[in-house]
Amino acid sequence: MTTLLATFSVLKDHVKLKITQDRVLIDSIVFKLHYRATFLILLICSLLVTSRQYIGEHIRCIAGKAVAENVINTFCFFTSTYTVVKHMNVTSVELGEVPHPGVGPANKNDELVHHAYYQWVPFFLFFQAIFFYIPHYLWRNAEGGRLKQLVSGLRLASLALNETSFTTNNDITVPSKSDREEKIEQIRLSFINRIHMNRPWAYYLSLCEVLNFINVLVQIYLTDLFLGGAFLGLGQLLSDANTNEKIDPLDVIFPKVTKCIFHKYGPSGTIQAHDALCIMALNVVNEKIYVFLWFWFIILAVITGLGLIWRLLTMLLHARSRVFNKIVFSLACPGKYTPWTVLTVTHNYYFGDWLFLYYIAKNVDNYVFKDLLEKLGNDMQPKNRDFKYIPTNDEKLVEPLV
Repeated sequence: MTTLLATFSVLKDHVKLKITQDRVLIDSIVFKLHYRATFLILLICSLLVTSRQYIGEHIRCIAGKAVAENVINTFCFFTSTYTVVKHMNVTSVELGEVPHPGVGPANKNDELVHHAYYQWVPFFLFFQAIFFYIPHYLWRNAEGGRLKQLVSGLRLASLALNETSFTTNNDITVPSKSDREEKIEQIRLSFINRIHMNRPWAYYLSLCEVLNFINVLVQIYLTDLFLGGAFLGLGQLLSDANTNEKIDPLDVIFPKVTKCIFHKYGPSGTIQAHDALCIMALNVVNEKIYVFLWFWFIILAVITGLGLIWRLLTMLLHARSRVFNKIVFSLACPGKYTPWTVLTVTHNYYFGDWLFLYYIAKNVDNYVFKDLLEKLGNDMQPKNRDFKYIPTNDEKLVEPLV
């Protein structure tokens, strides 16, 4: 257990699981599945296939005393090994014709399958992890901390009951009433004055969400290419496999025992071929990794596709549906206050402004968001004289004039 923790300790500085007071949400949970979950999964997989303390030597080959073991191991790992297709069946093993599936005598006319991917697996997984992080990196730079600058310090604004701010024993700062009002006014003015700049903000986010979807599809294709066309059909092979009649499909893609030929000069200067039998311990880990990644990539692609459909619905319905806005903003900023002034706001703003307002809702207290929406609704009143405000006990309703 100690060695396991030591191996993954290199990730501790890059994984933040603690939720802080100033944590600001600038993207969706689907987005986080790419740059947090998938990025971390691929890094862990890359570390696993390079950790010898769990699987021993990655490859061990037997070639007799004529060739040193370390020489043949190094040669076969950095070149490639192979299996013979005609021996890749259960019957040959059961009859004792070959010692292991795919391992047996072959002539120049026999079909061979060469396995060279295993030496590149850690590098491939690492670069895949980088590609899953790139859309987040682009979005974070495009966003530029705008939301954090606006909503910082408003998480506990509903507790602002005193004239002065104070800090709790847990180093949590509760703002004063004047601080809260000043911050709300700052958000309102910034939102109104920079309204046209909010539109590119939303379009950048939508573009990066599309990049996430494209990336996961590209990574599925590249993984299939990397494994010689075996990845796309991996799930179907697993579901259709009948081990009583045919060999385990994972042993075909990730063989545990393979062959390797090493050539060297003999005492008389002639070239000698040494037929080596290689145990591929690394493939025990590789097969588990790629089976998991097959399911994970498929699930991630489906979820990301649904996320894009949701984004399209928000573009179409944000200024058209009362029920839609009620549901969306209630989920974004839950609480007992339901300021339907948002209906006036969403009818007058473009999608980019609506989306920016939605992320403000996700980052502030419900009471603060109610006050902000009321002020924005009053700002929009001259633009839309078909609405009037009717206050009730705990909310403001927007009703059409008759």
